[in-house]
Amino acid sequence: MGTLESKAAKIRLILFDVDGVLTDGKVTIHADGTESKVFDIKDGISMVWAQRTGLTVGILSARHSPTTPHRAAQLGITLIVNGVGSKIEAYDQIVGDLCLEDAQVAYMGDDIVDLAVLSRVGLSATPADGAPLVRERVDLVSRFNGGAGAARELVELILRAQGSWETIVATYENQASTLKS
Repeated sequence: MGTLESKAAKIRLILFDVDGVLTDGKVTIHADGTESKVFDIKDGISMVWAQRTGLTVGILSARHSPTTPHRAAQLGITLIVNGVGSKIEAYDQIVGDLCLEDAQVAYMGDDIVDLAVLSRVGLSATPADGAPLVRERVDLVSRFNGGAGAARELVELILRAQGSWETIVATYENQASTLKS
C-alpha cells in the first residue's frame, strides 16, 4: 500500500473536482441565469507551483459550469474535463491519453460521485468537509474544507514528497535578498 509520502512521490498528475473541492460547494445563480463561485487564491497558487515543477494539474467535474474554464485559464490549467456523465470513463481517457499509470495520479473529490476515481488513483484525497463515506475511503482527509485550502494541502504534500517545496520557497526568499542588494 505504501505511506502517504511514498504515494505522493510517484505523482505526475493531480486532478481536482470543482464544486466542494476547489469551492465550498455553493453556487450563486444570478437573475440573468449566470452563476458565480468563490475560489481560494492559496489553492490556485499551489496549482501554478505544481505546474512549474513539471506536474500536470487538471480538473475533472461532472457538473458543467462556465466559471470553471475561466478559473482554469487564470491558473494555466489546460486539462479540463467539465460536465461529464461518468467520471471514471473520463478518468480512463485522461490517463490513457497521458500514458500514465493509476499510481501516478492523485485525485481530490468530495462526494460519492467521486468514489470510482478515488478508488483507482495512487493518492486519493478529500476536503475535511467531504462526505463521510468518502472520508472513510481516502488516503488523505485534508485539515481544510473545500474552497478553503484543501487543494493547497494536497499539492504541498506532493511537492514536499518530491523535494520541490524547498526550491519554491527559496525562489521567493531569494527575491527578498535580491531586492536588498
